[in-house]
Amino acid sequence: MHDILEKIFGWLYPLLRKLDFGDTFAAYISLVFNILILGALAYLIYVVFRLVLVTLMILIARKTKTNFDDLLVSNRTAKYTAHLIPFLFIYKSVPVILENYVYWESVFGKMVGIYIILLALWIVRSVLKAIRDYLKEQPKFSDKPIDSYIQVIMIVLWIYGIGVIISQIFDIKTSSLLGTLGAISAIVILIFRDTILGFVASVQVSMNDMVRIGDWITFDKFGADGDVIEINLATVKVRNFDNTTTTIPTYSLISDSFRNWRGMLDSKGRRIKRHILIKAKSIRFLNEEDLQRMKSIQLVSSYIDVRQDEINKYNKTYNVDKSLSINGRNMTNFGLFRKYITQYLEQYPGLNKEMILLCRQLQPTAHGIPLEIYAFSKDQRFEQYEYIMSDIFDHIIASISYFDLEIYEMPTDKVVTFE
Repeated sequence: MHDILEKIFGWLYPLLRKLDFGDTFAAYISLVFNILILGALAYLIYVVFRLVLVTLMILIARKTKTNFDDLLVSNRTAKYTAHLIPFLFIYKSVPVILENYVYWESVFGKMVGIYIILLALWIVRSVLKAIRDYLKEQPKFSDKPIDSYIQVIMIVLWIYGIGVIISQIFDIKTSSLLGTLGAISAIVILIFRDTILGFVASVQVSMNDMVRIGDWITFDKFGADGDVIEINLATVKVRNFDNTTTTIPTYSLISDSFRNWRGMLDSKGRRIKRHILIKAKSIRFLNEEDLQRMKSIQLVSSYIDVRQDEINKYNKTYNVDKSLSINGRNMTNFGLFRKYITQYLEQYPGLNKEMILLCRQLQPTAHGIPLEIYAFSKDQRFEQYEYIMSDIFDHIIASISYFDLEIYEMPTDKVVTFE
């Protein structure tokens, strides 16, 4: 290689000396001419290799089934590589052209070397970005924090590249420089504290499968309630349901408590757990007239017959005095209403009957008796879930009056009149 460069750049100076030009004049003319030749050759090499590499990459991308080469094209890997080749040629040519100019040879050699290192890092970065984009398209990697791993690799490469650049500038051995960096590792750790914490958190999040891209999480501390759209080395981005974006430090996922709804979405149902308050004064025993009237309600008609037969047999066996309703066993409007709601839920098509389904009475409160529905909808999607829950409670609220029950409402002294 050196002999070829000597033939390209070393012919003009001897020729000028033969033509009786002065040594200084011949040297400067030769230097200027060689620089022009170097620039022209470098540009020609760049054009040729860019055309060849880009065209070749596009042809390969069109003929192959994998999408990885398409991503290399979109991330301009071939263009960056085409820039690298002429600078390698310049780096090898500088010592030949500036052989008699030691100082400038050192300066320009270092400048070109530094640019080559930066360009190499840029090429590696474009390849890693292509790998990242490719893995994100794969179903088994789509929910993994690929960005975090790519960022860690790039941080390591940048640290190494900066170390090589410093060693080039100050003529320090790379091994000696790395030893010095080891001695000041405490300062490095302090500077990159968040990055290190983020990397450790990313590894733990990935290994423990705590959060994936696409998960719905709720993080009250940061006001996040939505889907995870990106997991980086330092941050996790959440698109909230109001289309705002919340940025959470990655290490907060292992240091603080948050809620991940993935288990619910992967299950066969989404829980409905809501109650209404029944006025305690509206709860009473049912007499024969009430029972006859409520037998017209189809969902509890057969239940009333069976239940009343059991109650009558019991009262007759123990000779219960039924002059007062409190004596013996009786049916209440609240109990019958709970049975009605249970029957209604069992027939409702939007609920998963293989999971818990019940209508229960909770601890009485100062505002009434809570009647809670505990069930699971078949559809976990937010819109459908809300529709199912609202539909159920619409029916419950409208049905209460048929059982002579009342819903508790906060009393008000203000009288509203309509004219």
